[in-house]
Amino acid sequence: MQLSEIAIRPLSAADRGERGRFVDIGREFSRKVPHFVPQLRSEQMELLDPQRNPFFEHAEVQLFAAFRGEMPVGRISAHIDHLALAMPAEQGMGPGSGNFGYFDAADAAVARALLARAEDWLREQGMTRALGPVSLSIWEEPGLLTAGHDHAPTMMMGHHPPHYEGWIEAADYQVAKILLTYELDITQPFAPLIDRIITSGERNPRISVRKAGVDDYAGDVRIILAILNDAWSDNWGFIPFTDREIDYAARKLRPVINPELVRIAELEGEPVAFMLTLPDMNEVLSRIDGRLLPFGWWHMMRWLRRPRARTMRVPLMGVLKKHQNSRLASQLAFMMIEYIRQDAMANFGATRGEIGWILDDNQGMVAIADALNTRANREYRIYEKQL
Repeated sequence: MQLSEIAIRPLSAADRGERGRFVDIGREFSRKVPHFVPQLRSEQMELLDPQRNPFFEHAEVQLFAAFRGEMPVGRISAHIDHLALAMPAEQGMGPGSGNFGYFDAADAAVARALLARAEDWLREQGMTRALGPVSLSIWEEPGLLTAGHDHAPTMMMGHHPPHYEGWIEAADYQVAKILLTYELDITQPFAPLIDRIITSGERNPRISVRKAGVDDYAGDVRIILAILNDAWSDNWGFIPFTDREIDYAARKLRPVINPELVRIAELEGEPVAFMLTLPDMNEVLSRIDGRLLPFGWWHMMRWLRRPRARTMRVPLMGVLKKHQNSRLASQLAFMMIEYIRQDAMANFGATRGEIGWILDDNQGMVAIADALNTRANREYRIYEKQL
């Protein structure tokens, strides 16, 4: 097929019909990828809705779809996050950095055309660098899956066919950052050294670790995200949560937040660390094929009332910066992991944990993963290109 046969058409996220077409093109591509788990269409529509997702309050987004005749053959988003532009360049974003995301293509020619159109749009907005795939926020679905295609993803994790890697690299994109996830068998006790570290923390009267969301869900969410904004503020790719995004995240996560799976650690009464764990909703989504109708809603509501999941995912954890690179930081991490491990097995039937994303050069988190005898099971790459 010749490039001239491909038509790239802009679609508006603000138009429900065009937004729906963009989502459905992606869903059709995803169904062809082995081990993919269909997500709820309503959730995908909401993430791209400028009226509902507060990401749009500080970002400009343009959607594109590729066609041969009237046959859709791909899609891509191009977007600019103004909060990202304000970050220091050495942290991965910064002035002139725009993003592409939601990348799907039927073949290499379509991939070239889509990437070129996204780059043109970013140049038109004054950007000098394209970074992606990031769909849409760095907190939602960053990176392209480049290892771990042989098993299903856990919730909120991207899953892409292996050939996308070659197509993006053929368009002169270079690897900017590698993100990893680690899996572990939580039915096995930790090493004696870790047990001694945990016991030492339990004997320290200055330290307390409590379940989150028991008495004040909204308040604990704000504590967690305040720690997150501080703990991750020097990390590559960091963009702070706005107040509206904090409220939005609290509402979206509430159905899957269980106090037994979330811990806040305090030092002399001050919240200094947290760990958020989620039962893998993909296990029920795979059974209902990502559809609430006609009977999927019943299975989903039944699962939400009493979640049972083989896998637990840890998407976020953090320690205040002033305590990082200290023995206390790893001690609090091991304590929270152990308490959640015990509750995950006893109350949810879990046998497996997955931690990520973790930057491959985050020495502290990689050291914790190594100490827990985990293995890296999935790799994601974020690419960059000077425009």
